[in-house]
Amino acid sequence: MPQRFTITYDYLCPFARIANETVIEAMRGGRAYEPTFSPFSLHQNSLGEGTVPVWDRPPDGDLGSGVLALLWSIAVRDFHPDLFDDMHLALFSARHDQGADLADPAVLARIAASVDVDAAEIAEIVSGGDPMETLREEHTHLVDRHAVFGVPTFIAGDEAVFVRFMERHRVDDLDRVIDMITWTNVNEFKRTRIPR
Repeated sequence: MPQRFTITYDYLCPFARIANETVIEAMRGGRAYEPTFSPFSLHQNSLGEGTVPVWDRPPDGDLGSGVLALLWSIAVRDFHPDLFDDMHLALFSARHDQGADLADPAVLARIAASVDVDAAEIAEIVSGGDPMETLREEHTHLVDRHAVFGVPTFIAGDEAVFVRFMERHRVDDLDRVIDMITWTNVNEFKRTRIPR
């Protein structure tokens, strides 16, 4: 039986990159995982009280760091799910390997084209506003229902766990975490320091 879980992401976070790419690698390697990739805006989460939320800002204005890339990913996820994994990996790679400016629509268009995503169609979907509404709904749900505060957070049923993997491409680490999510006899397991 497939293991279903949600994993949060924001392209700004290198730890989200490690976790999300490992989930995709695990599925491509044959693991019976059925993840839901859910956007979580770190920029929105860092705003002070009384600041205009990112989803209430003019679409052609300053949305804040990382938000436009989230909107493009939502559009691909919801309208072309068969292309999402490649787009997801490409956005993380552009940010963390190439230092790309993911707030630049031209950069996002190039990334999309590199994985056979129709950039013009995605830009049109984003400008229509549906992805922003989806970001509002999913981000708010994650905070209200699961007390999510960062990425990557894994959620299975009512259990939500913030995880930071220290190494990339370690599917065995992911397997351990997926098993531990439903192990509820431990409330917190946090190292006081990482011996590296």
